[in-house]
Amino acid sequence: MQAVEIACDESGYEGEQLIDTATDVFAHAGVRLGVDAAGECLAELRRRIPLPATEDRANHLLREMHRSVLVWLLGPSSPLFRRAHVYVIDKVYFLLGKLADLLLADPTNAGLSGDGRARALTDELFGSRPGHDFLVAANDLLRARDRRDVQGPVDAFFLLTTDRTGRPRAAAFRARLRDDPTLSVLDPLIPAVVRAVGRWGADGTPVSIVHDRRTTLPEDRIALIRRLLVAPLRLDGLRLAAAEFDPRIQLADLLAGTVRRIAQDELKGVGDAELTTLIRPYLDPYSIWGDRRSWALLG
Repeated sequence: MQAVEIACDESGYEGEQLIDTATDVFAHAGVRLGVDAAGECLAELRRRIPLPATEDRANHLLREMHRSVLVWLLGPSSPLFRRAHVYVIDKVYFLLGKLADLLLADPTNAGLSGDGRARALTDELFGSRPGHDFLVAANDLLRARDRRDVQGPVDAFFLLTTDRTGRPRAAAFRARLRDDPTLSVLDPLIPAVVRAVGRWGADGTPVSIVHDRRTTLPEDRIALIRRLLVAPLRLDGLRLAAAEFDPRIQLADLLAGTVRRIAQDELKGVGDAELTTLIRPYLDPYSIWGDRRSWALLG
């Protein structure tokens, strides 16, 4: 079967740093348009408003003075409509899900599943979102930074909880991080690319991805993504390209940034009803989102 090529970019990405970041939401957009059609869409956008050459095009488009253009871009008459999707991650909930997976799973596999059985227990375990110090310690425990330090992140995390039953699993996981330089459980790009393949290749059609080269996707991460794909999903290839030379990636960047901001506003309780309605057709139903109130409006 001939592969379908999807152009992707993200917004709100800071690697495995999920807490104390500039954004609460990560968004990954995939666009299924030809180069010519994407170029025409960008030309129409530039005809309507002066798009900046810098990377904050989404913020520019989200200004109230450009609202009618944003409504057009997201609406049913847009070239993007039904030809693009956005996978969003609530960073705190993603972290808590991985933590639950670690503490409840077999330590030989801890934290490796994309959405393991322990994810279903996240609400039960944590209820409301834990405090800031707890989240920072959890992020440090699961991050691949300072791989050689096995005990420090474990000690720091368990100082903040009276439950010690998960300590052996946490220590075993840190030892795995030390011994396996390719191991990563918190990088949101991994489930995002998996879902891009799932969205456009659910019928077994091979998916080829062209991604903005500013994103770090080394061969070991691509290999991990391939291992996480379940038949009939097939990743035909993944290559990095410069956004300035590919209008499809520029549109993916613009879409990821605008949807991230709209979804993040809804998460914070300051959403815009019209814009929230407009992004619904783009949102991946398998997005990782913990706040039920806002997801009821978004999903």
